[in-house]
Amino acid sequence: MLLFPMRKIVVQSPQAPSVRFVEIDAEQAGQRIDNFLLRECKGVPKSHLYKAIRSGEVRVNKGRIAADYRLAAGDLVRVPPLRLPHPGEPRRVPAGSFPIIYEDEALLVLDKPAGVAVHGGSGVSFGVIEQLRAARPDARLLELVHRLDRETSGLLMVAKQRKSLLRLHDMLREGGGRKHYQALVVGDWVNDRQHLRQPLLKWLTAGGERRVKVDSQGKAAHTIITLRQRYGRYTLVGAELRTGRTHQIRVHLASAGYPIVGDEKYGPDDVRGEFARLGLRRMFLHAGQLDIPHPVSGEPLSLQSPLPPECVAILRYLEGSKQ
Repeated sequence: MLLFPMRKIVVQSPQAPSVRFVEIDAEQAGQRIDNFLLRECKGVPKSHLYKAIRSGEVRVNKGRIAADYRLAAGDLVRVPPLRLPHPGEPRRVPAGSFPIIYEDEALLVLDKPAGVAVHGGSGVSFGVIEQLRAARPDARLLELVHRLDRETSGLLMVAKQRKSLLRLHDMLREGGGRKHYQALVVGDWVNDRQHLRQPLLKWLTAGGERRVKVDSQGKAAHTIITLRQRYGRYTLVGAELRTGRTHQIRVHLASAGYPIVGDEKYGPDDVRGEFARLGLRRMFLHAGQLDIPHPVSGEPLSLQSPLPPECVAILRYLEGSKQ
């Protein structure tokens, strides 16, 4: 026997998702729709966003678009009712603090440590750009200008304005800037200055891992290598990028017979193990200098990042032992 009548209790979410329409302004114009949604729908998994694009739930000016569609000023974007994180939920991406080498209203250049990805994906939940956005929630725009491999340290550019991002992309594509690296390689490098121009092709291993190789069917690539210091079995070299292909310096040097010390993809395992025992548990590749015109004023910028302490310690050890 029921003493009280049954009641249906409906619990409503305090942040129930709903359709939103966002008009694109001049600052937002030029970016891809998928990157726009990643910023607009913080906390929503990437897979959900791409599924919404493919299914037509995301529309621009009432029409379906692809994930690589670039937004224009005045576009009206339909953002579907994707689940957003509740205010009380813990932050999924921890705010990150990185040494800042240069910053103004248009551009930020930070010193990325080795072992940190520049962005999430490929088994990495988050990277520098996600942590930077978490640390600066009020920033209108923060976008990577270029990338560094996870195990590469050094100067990384982040645009704070859409126009700055586009101008920097144009500069790098047209050779208007110079990115200089230092690398410790296996072998006794001979020439004071040498141009490496082998075309590079991306491919996947049987396990689905991304790799790059020298191949005549690949994209044009150009690296300039300069001799810095010989250490017997090893050499410190400078590398200047004239193109920006994936793993370019690593593959060019390995193909020339001088793999980078600590490179787990293109270098010898025994050398990596030897240097790990000496305290170097990373690849010895550092983006140490950036020469580029300022994207707004055109003023020449020459920025530098010193070699990390673990790399300096290895060079001192090699200088003392002269292997």
